[in-house]
Amino acid sequence: MNDSGRSTGSSAGSKRKDARRNQQTLLDAAAAVFVASGVDAPVRDIAAKAGVGMGTIYRHFPTRADLVIAVYRHQVDACAEAGPALLAAGPTPHAALGRWVDLFVDFLVTKHGLAAALQNDNAGFETLHAYFLDRLLPVCTRLLEAAAAAGEIRPGLDAYQLMRGIGNLCIGAESDARYDARRLVALLVAGLRRPD
Repeated sequence: MNDSGRSTGSSAGSKRKDARRNQQTLLDAAAAVFVASGVDAPVRDIAAKAGVGMGTIYRHFPTRADLVIAVYRHQVDACAEAGPALLAAGPTPHAALGRWVDLFVDFLVTKHGLAAALQNDNAGFETLHAYFLDRLLPVCTRLLEAAAAAGEIRPGLDAYQLMRGIGNLCIGAESDARYDARRLVALLVAGLRRPD
C-alpha cells in the first residue's frame, strides 16, 4: 500500500489494462489501414487512425514486421473468437458460417502482405501459419458441422479445403479494383447448401 491508502498492485494492474487497451486500439487501426491500403501503408496513417503519435507505434512495434505479425495474430484471434459468438447469435448455422467467412476474407486480404514483410524469416512465417491453422481450423470445422447437423449444407465438408479455396479466391483481390473476391466467396458459401 502507498500513503494514499491504495494498493500499488491495483495501480500497476490498471496500467497494464490501459497498455493492453492501447495496444488493442493500435492493432485494430493497423488492421483497418492494412485492409484498405495494404501492409505497406504509411505508419502515419495508422497513427492517425488510432489517434496516437508515431512514437507510440514504434514503442510497441519497433519494426514494420513486428506490427504486421501482431496484426496477423490479433486478426487470427478475433476470427477464432467470432465463430462461436456468431453461431450462438446467428439465425441459422449457415448464416453464422457466411458471416464468419466474411471476417475470414477481411483477414486474408491483410494476410497477403505478410510474406513480403517476413521475406527473410521463413521460420517466423511457418510459426504464424501453424498458429493460423491451430486457431481457425477448429472454428471452421465447428461451423460446418453445425450447419450440416441443421440440414443446411451437405455433411462431410472439410474445413481445410474450404479455407484453402476461400484463400485462393482472395489472391490478387488487393491489387485489382475490378475483382471482388467477396462476391465469389459468397457464391461458394451459397453453393454449400444442400439441394432441396
